[in-house]
Amino acid sequence: MEAKKSTAKYWALFFFWFAALIVLLFVYREFFWLALPGTVTYFAKGMDIM
Repeated sequence: MEAKKSTAKYWALFFFWFAALIVLLFVYREFFWLALPGTVTYFAKGMDIM
C-alpha cells in the first residue's frame, strides 16, 4: 500500500506562481509566459498527477 504524501507545499507554490502569473499578465504582458512552467508544474504536483 502506498503512503499518502502531503501536497500542501505544492499547493502553496502553485498559488505563488499563479499570483506571479496574474501580476505579469497585467504589468509585463510580454513576460507572463515565464510563470507558466511553475504554475502548471505545481498544479500537477498539487493534484498528485506527477
